Amino acid sequence: MSKNGSLLETVETLLSVSSFVFCSVSMIVTNKLAITVFPYESTLTALQMAFTVLVLVAAWPTLHVGSLRDALRWSLVAPCFAGMLLTSMPLGTVTLVIVVRAMSPMFALMAEMNRSSVLHVNRQMILSIFIMVLGALLYTKDLEFRHLVGVGWIAVNTCFSVLTRLLQRKMLAADQNPVDISKSGCSLINNALGLLPLLVTAYFTGEVHSAPAALMSLTQRETNLMVISCVVAVGISYTNIWCQSLISATSMLILVNANRFLVILLDALLLRTDQLSPSQLAGAVITILGGMALAAPNTREKEENKMPETAYSPTGRTMQDA
Repeated sequence: MSKNGSLLETVETLLSVSSFVFCSVSMIVTNKLAITVFPYESTLTALQMAFTVLVLVAAWPTLHVGSLRDALRWSLVAPCFAGMLLTSMPLGTVTLVIVVRAMSPMFALMAEMNRSSVLHVNRQMILSIFIMVLGALLYTKDLEFRHLVGVGWIAVNTCFSVLTRLLQRKMLAADQNPVDISKSGCSLINNALGLLPLLVTAYFTGEVHSAPAALMSLTQRETNLMVISCVVAVGISYTNIWCQSLISATSMLILVNANRFLVILLDALLLRTDQLSPSQLAGAVITILGGMALAAPNTREKEENKMPETAYSPTGRTMQDA
C-alpha cells in the first residue's frame, strides 16, 4: 500500500471516529433530556427512526444496493439495531449504564477471536478484564439500591449492542465478503426495518393511544428538543455504519464505552443529574480504562502476525459512500 493511501486511510478513520464520538455523546445527552419531556420510549425512538428514513430517502442519489441477496443479508442487523436503540433509553443512571456496558467488549473479543487464529488470550487481556470488574464493583459499592432496577434492561441492551456490532462488522469488513450496499443504504435498511418492532412495542405498551396527545401538548422549547434528537439520530445512524466499516467490533464497543466516559463528566460536572461519590467516579473511570486497555493486545497481535501480502485495508473494497 502506498504512503498516500495509508495516510488517507488514517485520516478517514480519525474523521469517522471523531464524527461518531460527537454524534454518540450528543445522542446520549439529547435522549436523556427528550425522555423527560416526552416519556414514551418506543414512540420517541420510532420518531427518530422515521425522521432518519425520510432524510435518507431524500438523499436518494447516495443510496446503492447491489442485490436482493445483499439487502436480505443486511436485514439481519435491523432487529438487533432496533432492540439496541429501544433498550438504550435511560432506565437507571447514565453512569450505571456505562459501567455495565463496559463489559461488552469482552464478549465481542471472544467472538472475534474464534474467527482468527492469530488472536490469543494473554495476561494483559486477563488483567484488563480484572480491571473492568474491579471498577464495576467499586462503582456499585456506594450505589443506592433504587438505581439497580435497570441492570436487567441494561444487560439486554448490551446483548443487542454486541450482536449489532458483530453482524455489522462481519458484513462491512473488506476481508469478510462485505455487502455491496452504500453506507446510507445500510442506514436506511436499519431504520426502515427497525421501525416495525418499535411500532409493535408502542402498540402493546399503550403508547399509540397516549403519545399523540402528549406530542401535541409539547411547548416550543420541548418540540425543538425533540427535533434536535431526531437530527442527531440521522448523524448517529450514518456515522455508526461509517466507523464500523473501518474498525473491529471489539474496538467499536470500546470506542462507545470510551466516549460515554465523556458523558459521565458532563453528567456529573455540568448537568449535575448524577451526584457521584469519589469512589463511584473512580470506579467508572477504572472500568472504562480497563475496557480501553482490552483492545491493546488485540491490536498488537494483529500487527505482529499480519503478512504484507495479506494486510487488511479498511478501504480495500470501498463501499459507495454518501
